[in-house]
Amino acid sequence: MQIQINDMLRSYIDPLTEAEYAALERSILAEGCRDALVLWNDVLVDGHNRYSICQRHSIPFKVIQNESFHSMEDVMLWMIDNHLGRRSVSDFQRGVLALRKKDIMDARSAELAAKTAAEDASITPPEPDQEGAPAPAKVRTSREDIARAARLSSNTISQIEKIQKTAAPELVEAVRAGTISINAAATVASLPEAEQVAAVAGGKKLLQQAAKEIREQRAASRPPKEAKAGEDGAMAEPMSEVEQLRAEVAQLKDRVSKLRNENAELRERIAQLVDAS
Repeated sequence: MQIQINDMLRSYIDPLTEAEYAALERSILAEGCRDALVLWNDVLVDGHNRYSICQRHSIPFKVIQNESFHSMEDVMLWMIDNHLGRRSVSDFQRGVLALRKKDIMDARSAELAAKTAAEDASITPPEPDQEGAPAPAKVRTSREDIARAARLSSNTISQIEKIQKTAAPELVEAVRAGTISINAAATVASLPEAEQVAAVAGGKKLLQQAAKEIREQRAASRPPKEAKAGEDGAMAEPMSEVEQLRAEVAQLKDRVSKLRNENAELRERIAQLVDAS
């Protein structure tokens, strides 16, 4: 059988690092290809790295057919579940995979709902309390379900979703490499793309400092909490001078950040006008 490589499936899961690929190659050279490659008809589903190594070194390998697949979506869901079960997958990778699974399941639910609605429109539906009433279409997959499948918190899933939507490619790569935490990356992702790239170029310390400053600015912009009365009815003490100064500094930093953004926008407009002239 001539094994076919589907580029979309090959790139669907994050590739191995150079060190991981080298370790896999040493293992196969020493012990052979112990795990069978998984096929869908003649398309390779699992084992792309093992296949390339075996081909290069003329090492024999085994293949197995997974006959449970009926569509490309089935293949993708299997790949996701297969990788979510591996301990070597990072939290960020698990979150990305879980969100991909959510998209597929939501699309299937929407398709099922549309099909059910079309079928119901062609017949007179029974009353909801009568036997034989159609079951309601499956609801969309919740973030809690996805978080549970990925063994992550719902908050972490939300942060990963934000990184995917607003982070610059350089920042995403920094998260994948472990240079910055998911929490900090989601915070830095709120900056303009140019500032994200600059922070990544500055290294781990600058990324952490950028995240810290953003959190301080957000804290300072929140309305102050009303003083609460104690058990004896007395009001809590007001902010100390040091606390007031810290709040003022955070507000100033927020103002400086906004001015920088405005300056960047002005420079971009000027550049566009110059190019157009």
